[in-house]
This record gives sequence, C-alpha cells and structure tokens, in this order.
Amino acid sequence: MEENKKSSMRDLTEGNPMKLILGFVIPMLFGFLFQQFYNLVDTMIVGKFLGSDALAAVGSTGSINFLVIGFCMGVCNGFVIPVAQQFGAKNYRNLRKYVANGAWLCIAFAVVLTLFTTIFTGQILTIMKTPSDIFQDAYIYIFIIFCGIPATFLYNILSGIIRSLGDSKTPVIFLALSSIINIVLDVVLIYNVKMGVAGAALATVISQAVSGIGCFFVMKKKFGILKMTKEEMLFDSHYAKILCGMGIPMGLQYSITAIGSVILQTAVNTLGTIYVASVTAGSKLSMFFCCPYDAMGSTMATYGGQNVGAGKLDRIGKGLKSCVLLGAIYSVIAFVVLFFFAKDLALLFVDNADVEIIEQTYMFIMANCTFYFPLALVNIIRFLIQGMGFSQFAILAGIFEMVARSITGFLLVPVWGYTAACFGNALAWIFADAFLIPAYFICRNRLRKRLENL
Repeated sequence: MEENKKSSMRDLTEGNPMKLILGFVIPMLFGFLFQQFYNLVDTMIVGKFLGSDALAAVGSTGSINFLVIGFCMGVCNGFVIPVAQQFGAKNYRNLRKYVANGAWLCIAFAVVLTLFTTIFTGQILTIMKTPSDIFQDAYIYIFIIFCGIPATFLYNILSGIIRSLGDSKTPVIFLALSSIINIVLDVVLIYNVKMGVAGAALATVISQAVSGIGCFFVMKKKFGILKMTKEEMLFDSHYAKILCGMGIPMGLQYSITAIGSVILQTAVNTLGTIYVASVTAGSKLSMFFCCPYDAMGSTMATYGGQNVGAGKLDRIGKGLKSCVLLGAIYSVIAFVVLFFFAKDLALLFVDNADVEIIEQTYMFIMANCTFYFPLALVNIIRFLIQGMGFSQFAILAGIFEMVARSITGFLLVPVWGYTAACFGNALAWIFADAFLIPAYFICRNRLRKRLENL
C-alpha cells in the first residue's frame, strides 16, 4: 500500500535542481495567483459597489488579519516540514504519525484562536485606532473572517501535506474552484443580497472551506501511503512536541512580522480614510505581483525538507542559487510592468474621480516594487531555512521585520507622513535579509556537522 499511487508525488532529492524547482514552482504559482485573484476581486467589488469607505474598512483590518491568519498558516507550514523530511527519508510510518498528530494539533489551535479572536474583535480594532466612520464595517468583516479560522487551518494543513509529498498541482485545482465560488458569492451576497462587507467576508470563508474539503477527499483517495492504522492515528506527545517545535516558531514568525504591520497600519489609520484606501488598493496589487515569491518560498521549504531528510546537503546550495536567479529575473519584470501600468490597475478598485487615491496608490506600489528582489531573498532563504529544520531562525527574521516596520510607524510616519509609510515594507525586507543571509550559512554548517557526527 505504501507504494501505491506515487505518480502524484515528486522526489526532489534527485535530478537537476533548476528543472525540479521550476516544475514545482509553476503549479504552485497558479495556486497563489488564484488565491490572490479572488482576494483582488473581493477588494474590487467592495470598492466599486460599496465605495471607498467600505474599501478602507476592509483594508484597515488587513494587518490584524495577517497577524492571526498568518499565524495559522505558519503553524501549518511548520507542521508539514517533518512530513517532507520523512518522505525524503522514505520513513512512511513516521510520516503518517506526523500527519495524524498535526491534525489533532490543528483542531486544538483552531478552537482556541477562534474563541479568542471573536471575543476580542472590538478591543483589537479600538487599539488599532480604526477611524470611527469605518469602525462598524471593519468589525463585521474581520469578525466573520475570524469565525472562519477552522477553514483556514483545514485548507493549509491539507494542502501543505500534499505539497510535502511532492504534489504541487492538486491544491491548485481546488484554489481555482474556490476562486470561482468566491467571485460568484461576492456578486450574489454584495450586489444581489445587499450584505455589504459581510458578504465579502462570508464569500472568502466559504470558498476556503470548499478548498479544504476538496483537498481532504482527494488526499484520502490519491495517496496510499497516508492510509493509517488505528495506532498511527492516536495522539502521541513525542510527535506533537516535535511538530510544535517546528510549527509554533513559524506561526510566531508570521505573527511577529504582522505586529510590525499592525503598528504601521495603525500609523496609516491616523492619516485618514483616503490614505487607508490607497494602502489597501496598493497592498492588494502588490500581493498579487508577489505571488511568485510565495511560490518560490513554499517550493524551497519542500525542497530543503526532502533533501535534508535524504542527507543531500550539497543539493541545497544548488537549489538556492537556481531559485535566487528566478527571483531576480522576475523582480525586473514586475518592476517594469508596474512602472507603466500601476495607475491603470488602481482603477480596478476605485473610480476615475478618485484622483488622489489613484496617485497615492501608485506611489505605494512603486515604493514596494523597487525593492522586490530583497523580498525574493526573504521568502526564498527563510523558507529554505525552515525546510532545513531551523524554524527558530524564522522568529528572529520576523523580529527584524517587526523592528523595521515599528520604526516606520512610531518614528518616520509622524514626521514624513504617507511617504514614510510607503517605504515601510522595503525597510522591513532589507532588515530581514541582513539577518537571513548569514543565518543560512550558519544553518548549513550546523547541518553538515550534525550529519558528520551521525
């Protein structure tokens, strides 16, 4: 049974690194593009149908959304690293134990986080100085998103397991399906049913739940090596401890990074609704164009995990060089496209009459895309380090990003205003790279010594 249906799985420990990475990145890229596409559609429909105030309300929750949902995603990404390592080592019994215990832990985390965030939604928005004219819509939107935390865990843990087994295509199929569902529900709930921002949030939650359920049934049918015995399904504190050692640091890395984003967003909120709307539109566009970096990062986590499990450290450096080259090429392409078309793209979110928002959105986008290559390095190196088993370093990288955004929010925005806010992300990426580049060499040397002592 363990050998069944392996055609869907991909071994990244053999073959040309560039070819393998490209083959893994491209399907994942489509997945991230679909995900960001329906996020863009959410924002477009809110901005066009409900107006700039509603757009600002949704945007004002972006950083706290990233803090909480990012923690969920980080935990799931950490939980699947041992799965990738055991797959590389061909130890399928341990692989199944990690999968089972990861599922139990996700259930526990989902319950606790959902209860906490829904109870304290109002207090969180108050602390963030959310403008009074958009407070109610912001509350409704983020409350529903928080209620959907279990769906976030469901999709991210299952899609992560599937990717760890070398299949980057299956999650894309369900993201495409959920994108269509999300767009249809956006139109129906916002335009026809008149649910306002609640419709946008509900559409997002439902579409992600559909993706997760789809991944579950396909994974159950497609991957024979995941068929478990009753003993393998039981909770085991030993495996759970290892999983938490991987998952919690990665979740905290996302959250610590997001704390800086919350501080920066709070500073932007004090500038007024026009600037909040501009950052919202600019951030959505930037996130769409950054999808290739997300795909490269997730690919390197799986690539690093499998090759560490197989004890092939020489392949890690080769893979890193290949992926950095891809990141550099794409960074140039993205800058050129946005330089010429960013203003036109801003019209997806606002009307021609909102001239000031269009100009401020363009300024935000250009400040970000000029520094896309440092962002490429952040994603590629950080996820590779995590795949190598050094999740603790992810926390430190997150701290560097948090410090940079905090400096921008507390010190620079009060002096230089919106201009400083536009460069907050760029400063964070440079700070993170200053830590991650030497950290990679430290981790590689530690792994080499560890394997030599075996």
